[in-house]
Amino acid sequence: MFYTFAFCCLCCCCLVGVFADELKSVSVMEGDSVTLNSSLTEIQKDEDIKWTFGTNRNLIAKTDGVNNMIADNPDVRFRDRLKLDNKTGSLTIMNIRTEDAGVYEVKISRSNSSSSTYRFNVTVYAPLPMPVISSNSSNCSSSSVSKCVLLCSVLNVSHVTLSWYKGISVLSSISASDLSISLSLPLEIECLDDSYSCVVASSFTNRTTHLNSELSQTCPDCVFCCHVSEAVTRLVISALVGVAAACIVVYDITSRKVEQHHHHHHHHHQTLTD
Repeated sequence: MFYTFAFCCLCCCCLVGVFADELKSVSVMEGDSVTLNSSLTEIQKDEDIKWTFGTNRNLIAKTDGVNNMIADNPDVRFRDRLKLDNKTGSLTIMNIRTEDAGVYEVKISRSNSSSSTYRFNVTVYAPLPMPVISSNSSNCSSSSVSKCVLLCSVLNVSHVTLSWYKGISVLSSISASDLSISLSLPLEIECLDDSYSCVVASSFTNRTTHLNSELSQTCPDCVFCCHVSEAVTRLVISALVGVAAACIVVYDITSRKVEQHHHHHHHHHQTLTD
């Protein structure tokens, strides 16, 4: 009898106890806003929603669907940056900062003593720096085939990949470790053009710097290489056009001679006939 009673009590506890969802991961860029959904479409009259933050589960907001309350933490962490939806109980954090990263928990309590709890692990990413492309004129060779060593760099990054692209093709890549470090990736090219770009990418976002004409001033030999290529290309095109024109002239002269010869032969034959 005792065991049956205990089993029934255990079942009742399971039915009216706390239901916890798995920890959901949320990623957001610093300065953006993020909304943590309470899972409710509409707060019922017997429901109270409380949001807490951090390992100490400090109360930061609560609502019963009618009255909203945004709590001030001792460090005033979220002052004027929290918004509570009094229809769904969802919480919005505006202008989020890196120090706002952590675990947020929403507890939905009901008058029948049942409750649901959902947790969110919020990760705040600092904006990625723009890759910087540089070149040193000492790296430019004046050999028969000019080459230039370009360097793409980013400072204070972690969990990112730095890559050189030509168009949509990856030429080379390097990845950062867990620590905040600086990355540099060299690239040797023969001619500068805007099809080259350097990209720093995380799992969340990326930033791109394209090779532009301003950089060409630091590496004149490489620019000369490009100009030579352009000159050679134009020279070849001009030569082909010239040859084509000459062929047309020769063809025209030959055609005229053949026509004159044919006319003279026809006239001579007509004279003999007469």
